[in-house]
Amino acid sequence: MKTISKLWLLIIVMIILSPLGLMIPRYFKAGTAWGEWSAGEIRALVGYVPDGIKRFSSLWKAPMPGYSGNSFGYIISAGAGVVIVAGTALLIGKILRKKD
Repeated sequence: MKTISKLWLLIIVMIILSPLGLMIPRYFKAGTAWGEWSAGEIRALVGYVPDGIKRFSSLWKAPMPGYSGNSFGYIISAGAGVVIVAGTALLIGKILRKKD
């Protein structure tokens, strides 16, 4: 198996396993998925909200809001992210190759 095929296989496995970030905290009754806290949840966890989070929390809105509620949405989101990153990398590679 070629290295690139192994890489794509690994990426597909990671996409399929991405809902574990939602399922494991639910299974252990640990609250929300790691790193997906709101400003209110951060305040409850650490006692305050850092200035950067206060300032920038309204700046970014999720492109697929509400996907975190189901595993299928998580898989779709992971797949979309891979397509966007891989497409951008391929486009940059083609542009740089033409310059040579």
